[in-house]
Amino acid sequence: MVLQKSNITFLGTGTSQGIPVIGSNDPVCKSQDVKDKRLRTSALVQYKGLDLLIDCGPDFRQQMLRENKSNVDAVLITHEHTDHIGGLDDLRPINFLKGHDIPIFGKERVLEDIKRRFSYAFAEVKYPGAPGFELHSVNGDISFQNVSIQSIHILHGKLPILGYKIGGLSYITDASSISEEEIEKIKFSEVLVINALRKEAHASHFTLFDALEIIEKVKPKKAYLTHISYQLGFHEEVEKTLPNHVFLAYDGLKVEF
Repeated sequence: MVLQKSNITFLGTGTSQGIPVIGSNDPVCKSQDVKDKRLRTSALVQYKGLDLLIDCGPDFRQQMLRENKSNVDAVLITHEHTDHIGGLDDLRPINFLKGHDIPIFGKERVLEDIKRRFSYAFAEVKYPGAPGFELHSVNGDISFQNVSIQSIHILHGKLPILGYKIGGLSYITDASSISEEEIEKIKFSEVLVINALRKEAHASHFTLFDALEIIEKVKPKKAYLTHISYQLGFHEEVEKTLPNHVFLAYDGLKVEF
């Protein structure tokens, strides 16, 4: 029997505003190349028979319909910003299909924020159509249905957030710094996903230069850049400047690992 390889589908690869940005006349926002059109950053990882969603932003419904996906076994949240949790209510149809609450993993601070924002999902007397969430605080590594997921501790500006290592895949978004100790966890990953906002410095996100520096330290077989703003430039032009094993991710891209 041939085992199916694990894979990641990039549901979205854009920043908090997406691309195009409302009201922008920047040439990248006006581009007709589908790879320059980016929904908010999220990914669906298929690993050992599980569908693991990393972040659930406001475009989640559109992303799942586009990819013809209808299952989520668990959600791994990196942090509580709206572009990463704003779509949690749209897990409702998956609740109804599965007949149970969806496990959500994240920092305790993040779970408390989810409880506040989606208070109706945790009411003592719930509206029948409300979503159902089963919250799990992440303090170290995660064990879920006999699958081990390693947490990666990073900073988004001054905010501590999480990345995740799932088998040969390491996934980091919204990072602005990562310690040498955490880099050791992800060295020689088969696939590294890492954020690269733009070329100019930013207070809370890696630039393209920063991301390439981390990639050089990690030495993955392949690296894919995500959480990209229109300020980085046209997909086709930027990709030509990258090392041979580094690629710009784009919405709908599927990569095996």
